[in-house]
Amino acid sequence: MDYLMTNACTKYAYFLSFLVCCCVKPADSIYVLLCSLMFGPDICGTQTKKLHLILSYQGQNYPIKKDLQCETDKLTHVYTFILRPDASYSLLVDNRERESGSMYTDWDILPPRKIKDVHAKKPKDWEDREYIEDPDAVKPEGYDSIPKEIPDPKDKKPDTWDDDDDGIWKPRKIPNPAYKGPWKRKKIKNPNYKGKWKIPWIDNPEFEDDPDLYVLKPLKYVGIEVWQVKAGSVFDNILICDDPEYARKAAEESWGANREAEKEAFEEAEKERKAREDKEAERAREEGERHKRERDGRHRGRDHYKDRRRKRYDDWDDYHDEL
Repeated sequence: MDYLMTNACTKYAYFLSFLVCCCVKPADSIYVLLCSLMFGPDICGTQTKKLHLILSYQGQNYPIKKDLQCETDKLTHVYTFILRPDASYSLLVDNRERESGSMYTDWDILPPRKIKDVHAKKPKDWEDREYIEDPDAVKPEGYDSIPKEIPDPKDKKPDTWDDDDDGIWKPRKIPNPAYKGPWKRKKIKNPNYKGKWKIPWIDNPEFEDDPDLYVLKPLKYVGIEVWQVKAGSVFDNILICDDPEYARKAAEESWGANREAEKEAFEEAEKERKAREDKEAERAREEGERHKRERDGRHRGRDHYKDRRRKRYDDWDDYHDEL
């Protein structure tokens, strides 16, 4: 196990203050514990497949609020956590950024800077209607006298219609294309529209900034906690440093140099494993068929014996009948 340790309490003006880079090959559940930082994948059963990122502040642990997913295949992966003096962070998987954010928002370490003003109320003159009726709109003259239905001009009185017997004939009714429904004023843009009212945010009186929020305890040890029920986990090349570019190159020179070879070896091993399983399955199938043939043979032997015994009794009965 090779690692480079720096003082995490030292401030750096423009670059990384603390970085963890660990090379992990997961089997069940592994995460790297660095005193005031817990970081690494956790795979347990079929439900838990997450990436832990827990920071310690004033003696209390704070897990990240985001749901981070780890890699779930059987290949080796590099997990990198970068923490900067402005409390921003980046999380990389295989040297590619997976997540980023800030300690102020992604952990419940400090109270939020801003909170909603629970005492705020929407002003009475607040206009949140985007459209209003046109006050200058005038109903056209005779609009209300337009009938909803009119006689069908194409409808004709049947030749067999008898007014004396059938009553006065009237053409059927059809919808009036000129009828537009009840008159309504058209809508126009509300000149006083201010948008949807939202509860304003105010400074949180309980918020007290800590410029050293990103500073972790002086790191003296690297611990790895492993809880697994099956073998296969490999982890090495744990690096703690203050230069993300150095960490990136270190990962490429170790994990990156063997990545393709490992993938090819894994695929070849999978082919061999599948071939063995197929061969064992074929052997089991043949064994099952052999047992079935043996059982069928025994059953046929018993049936033949029963037939001979039945025939002998039948012959004996015929002999008695003759007597």
